[in-house]
Amino acid sequence: MSLRVISGIAKGRKLKSVPGDTTRPVMDRVKEALFNILADDVINSNWWDLFGGTGAIGIEAISRGAAFVRFTDLNRAPVETIKENVDHCGFARHVEIRRGDAFSLLAAKADKRFEYIYIAPPQYKQMWLMALKLIDDNVAWLTEDGTVIVQIDPTEHEQVELKNLIEGEQRRYGSTLLVFYDRT
Repeated sequence: MSLRVISGIAKGRKLKSVPGDTTRPVMDRVKEALFNILADDVINSNWWDLFGGTGAIGIEAISRGAAFVRFTDLNRAPVETIKENVDHCGFARHVEIRRGDAFSLLAAKADKRFEYIYIAPPQYKQMWLMALKLIDDNVAWLTEDGTVIVQIDPTEHEQVELKNLIEGEQRRYGSTLLVFYDRT
């Protein structure tokens, strides 16, 4: 599957995939739908692409006008791939790339506030749920109108008891489900 930036100032740029099968790149159809939902709200926003993978979501956000994206991933291969893709698109001054454990990072004191935190972890391991609960417990990571976007297989979804976030809309695209959680 060929990865590319689908809109904005880097439209058409090809993105490298992470070697091996440790990541699952987002389909263009899902990426297009996500950014159509968010529309102009992306402009000047700050993002945290939590399980960065190839960096495709964060790079798309910058291409469409986001001010800043923090990419994090636990493994070296995705971190190197994100660096290459960011450099290829000329976005190095808009990003921060960190190698680290998503759960440890989320449990730490918030050092920045984000309009969007994007969670697309490896599937079937309940990692999305752990990340969501950590954000709910440490809501200082989000701006007042911040949104957590979870990308999972529809069979993984379950209702979650949350204190500071509320489940908003869901959008399903084949075997991909996007779930939006807003601050209450």
